[in-house]
This record gives sequence, C-alpha cells and structure tokens, in this order.
Amino acid sequence: MIKEVWNFIDSGFCSPSFNMALDEALLEWHSEGKIEPTIRFYGWNPPTLSVGYFQKIEKEIDLEAVKKAGLGFVRRPTGGRGVLHDQELTYSVIVSEKHPKMPMSVTEAYRVISEGILEGFRFLGLDAYFAIPKTEAEKEDIKNPRSSVCFDSPSWYELVVEGRKVAGSAQTRQKGVILQHGSILLELDEDLLFSLFKYPNDRVKERLKRNFKNKAVAINELKTPPVSFAEAWEAFRKGFEKGLNISLKPYSLSDEQLAYVEKLAKEKYESDQWNFKR
Repeated sequence: MIKEVWNFIDSGFCSPSFNMALDEALLEWHSEGKIEPTIRFYGWNPPTLSVGYFQKIEKEIDLEAVKKAGLGFVRRPTGGRGVLHDQELTYSVIVSEKHPKMPMSVTEAYRVISEGILEGFRFLGLDAYFAIPKTEAEKEDIKNPRSSVCFDSPSWYELVVEGRKVAGSAQTRQKGVILQHGSILLELDEDLLFSLFKYPNDRVKERLKRNFKNKAVAINELKTPPVSFAEAWEAFRKGFEKGLNISLKPYSLSDEQLAYVEKLAKEKYESDQWNFKR
C-alpha cells in the first residue's frame, strides 16, 4: 500500500516571531490548497518564553525576569500555558480538519497527531505512553489550570515516561485546518522557568516548583548518554512517519513565501498589539 506523502520542513533555529508566523502561514496555505499536509521541526534563537493565546500577561508573566534572562517573548496563536523554549525540539503539524485520518473531536485529533511523538520517544528507547486524567479534580484542572506553566498543567492524552510529562502541545483550528505544535524537551532549566512567572507569594512558588519535579521531565534526565538535537530530530522524524503512517518529503519555501512570512512576523508577531493584548 502506497503511503500518503506529507511535506517536511526543517526551518532550523529562528526568531520567535518568525516561528509563529511560519506556522500561521502554513495553516493559511494549506487551507487555500497551496501546500500538502506539513510537519515542521524547528528551534528558537534566542531561547524564548511563548504564552498561550488566552493568557493574561500582566497577571501571569514577570516581563522584567524575561528581559533580564535575555529571552525572546511571543504570544502563540494556540491556547495553553507558558512554555520556555530552550533546549528542545519544537514541532508543528498542519493538516485539514477533513483529512480522513483526523477525528472531528479536538482531543481525539490530538491523540492521533501525538502518535507521531509517541513513536519518536520509542525510537529513542523510552517507554512513552498516553495518560488521561482520571479523577474529577484532574479534569477540572484542565478546564481551569492552577499554574501558568505548560508542563505543570494536565491535558488529555499527555505523553508520559515513568509517570512524568515529556512533551507539551497546543492546538488551534482555523480556516478548516488543524495546527498543532509543541515542545519536546531535551533539557530543562527549572530555576529559570519558574523565575518567569508571577505568584501570590514565595511559598506558593516553591510549592509549585517542588511539585513540578514529580510532573515533568526532560529526555536527558532519563537517557544516558544524553540525546543530541540531531538524534532527537531523526527519531521524531521517523516517529511521525510511523505514527501517522505517512512518508515525509523535504519542502523548501520559495522566496515569495519567505517574504510573506517575514512580513507577517514583523507586522503581527513582533507587535505589542498582538503580544500584550490581554
């Protein structure tokens, strides 16, 4: 049986505004029938704090700490909580809502797409699995997260290794297209991460930080010798091919497409109106 061919874009380490603009542009182009379903891998230069579409910046984020740490800052077009993008592989998946493999339910589509990430962890020799919230308290925490930190908040079909979350993802649906993107952590600086958010008091901050160690883990806390970015890149590329039963072909942006993304990055994702609107 011939496998469906999807585009694969390796855009390397880009600015926060370019990263979000390219994800948005890919969604738009796919909705217009200009490109096939696409998987993209990327990194961040500089390391960046991204916040979810609905997050309230003034209430939740310590912008002075973000600036002091020399981090980039951007609001995502997807929901979810704050994510520190540093030593990680970031992925995005762009596919039509009407694609025969995509369930209509947001959570079920999330599960199908995340099969690719699941298989990537398995290619690295990690026994990853999906965990779902079981108690009413956990389900309520999804609706009303108590923490502003992505990896500290539960979600449906979380990817877990040894009981701890190993990838954080968010999804949006616009123009009939699903955009799901997320972080696969190689390393995590917890002190830096927890310095970027506001808390009612230091006691709450320390409690959340302590609890966090039981909830989330980076790949290289679990692997010896450590996994390099290149090794993760290859494992998750193969993982998406296996998990979604597709074949990936390299895709490069034309000069015209690149110019469009750069314009969108500057006009939207670098603007205070977008980043600080809530």
